[in-house]
Amino acid sequence: MTLHLLKLCVGADSIQDLRDWVSERSLTAMAAGLEPHTTHTTRMVPKRVDELLNGGSLYWVIKGQVSARQPLLGIETFTGADGIGRCHLVLGPEIIETVPQPKRPFQGWRYLTAEDAPKDLASIGDDAAAMPEDLRRELADLGLL
Repeated sequence: MTLHLLKLCVGADSIQDLRDWVSERSLTAMAAGLEPHTTHTTRMVPKRVDELLNGGSLYWVIKGQVSARQPLLGIETFTGADGIGRCHLVLGPEIIETVPQPKRPFQGWRYLTAEDAPKDLASIGDDAAAMPEDLRRELADLGLL
């Protein structure tokens, strides 16, 4: 069974902001001779690792809406210099836009079942994917997308 994670994308005002950040990190990794993966560090370590790594993604909430996802490639636990356990969520370099889905603010991350995850934007047609992000957000707020 596939399981996903849901997390607020703090500091990003748009999907393009997220894309720019991921692109920059990927280029830095490749320049260092590493894979173009990005990582997101979190304090809490997911317990359901097998389900998450069975095709799971990290879904990003941007400006109050689930808007994009990144494939989850690995989870690496470590202890920081302060002695506190943390983990790196290893993410693929691809940003996949999703059908906007409103989400209230929360702290940390949440599990997201495959049934509750929004569909990929490309799966509902080229017309929706061609719309500007602001218009998609507004239509989702009105319940029309």
